[in-house]
This record gives sequence, structure tokens and C-alpha cells, in this order.
Amino acid sequence: MVPFLHPSQSFPPVEEALGADSDAPGLLCAGADLSVERLIAAYGRGIFPWFSDGQPVLWWSTDPRMVLHVREFRLSPSLKKRIRQLLNSRRLAIRIDFDPVAVMRACSAAPRNGQNGTWIVEPMLEAYALLARAGFAHSVETWIDGELAGGLYCVAIGHAVFGESMFHRVSDASKIALSALVALCASQGVERIDCQQETAHLKSLGARPISRAAFAKQLPELCAQPPLVWTFEPEDWTLYLPDTFGKTP
Repeated sequence: MVPFLHPSQSFPPVEEALGADSDAPGLLCAGADLSVERLIAAYGRGIFPWFSDGQPVLWWSTDPRMVLHVREFRLSPSLKKRIRQLLNSRRLAIRIDFDPVAVMRACSAAPRNGQNGTWIVEPMLEAYALLARAGFAHSVETWIDGELAGGLYCVAIGHAVFGESMFHRVSDASKIALSALVALCASQGVERIDCQQETAHLKSLGARPISRAAFAKQLPELCAQPPLVWTFEPEDWTLYLPDTFGKTP
């Protein structure tokens, strides 16, 4: 049995999460609340909420942890070509925090592969909207021809960046948003982006698992760094994608 927390209780050590031989590997505890303070405390220890309608708040700390190392990020030649074409035709704009709630709701309407319904339930939407107002949740938005075509949202504490969810309405738009997030992180010295759980898609982009112990050990130093500047300039493509920005197709 995992512990059920009251709002005044702290999280148990992440090492107490259920193991790989359980029905819910990585489940640490349940209960408490989704306040800004609770969420910041959770992410700072490598813990994240994930639950469905009808369930209490469930808190997880998976082992291993899927991490995208910024300098190992891989883009397919076809996506590089698409970004180049959109940039050169001035059809593409990357907007940061323009409408994070719209991005979160769009992600909620796009369930993860293999799941019925969504894990981004209304209490999560409300909590992360407050987290965005407090400056700890951010949206990276792909706008094509003046319309929101896709995007993602993430949590950031100092130089610790935690990817949450993506969506697209136009092909490749979520991948372009992820590319922009990686470029923004690279431009400001962020070395990795947490992806929480392992998927074949993330692996194809260069993400790889690391142990929970290694992940958690680095968090205090990363969280203590100054916050990132959440703006995106076209030159950010140059830093990370020098063969993409500013060249003709």
C-alpha cells in the first residue's frame, strides 16, 4: 500500500516508490493537493502527478527516468527541411507563453497512445494554469500561417526543465515545438529535458533512460540556478540548427 498524504504532510523518499515488479511501478503516494507549492516541491524531487478522473491525486517517481540530452537531440532530414521551408517563407512563428491554457487544453484533448481518455483532467488543468501564472509552467507554441498548429507545455524550476505533453493540429507542429524548446534550452545552457517515461518516439529523438538516483541527485543544483529567459528568437535556431536557419530549401 502506498501512503495517502494529508495536505500538511511531505513526500516520502522517492526510493519508496513501487518497484518494477508491481502493478504500478513508480507510484510513490496519493493524496495531498495540487497547489503551486506542492507541485514545485514535487518536481524539485523528481516527483510528478498523474491520475485519471475518479482517482485521487497520484504521485509518481519512475525508475529509470527518460531524459532528453539537449546535445543528443536528433531531427530527421525531412523535419529539418520542413522547418527551413516554413522559416524562409515566413509562415512559421514560435511563441512562448502566448496562450498556455489553450495549449494545455489542446494536449488534454489528445490522449497518449494506448490510453482511453486523458490524464490531463480538469484539476490538473486548473493547477498547471496557476503554475503558469506563477512562472513555473510554460508553453512553446508552433504558429503556422497565423494559427496555433501545435505545441507543448513544460515545467521549469531554475535550469531543471520537465516536459509534460504535446499536441498537433498540423503535421509536425508538435515536433517543431519540441525542436524550439531544445534550441531555447541549448541557448541558455540547459543540458537535459525530463521526459518522465520511456517511449519509442522519444527514443527516436535521442532521449534515453537514466537511473532515478542519478536523475534526483542532479535536481537540487539545477533547481537552484537562475530561471530561464522564456523568449524565443529566430537566432535560437542558428545556435542549435545551423544547417536549418536562414538557408533556402
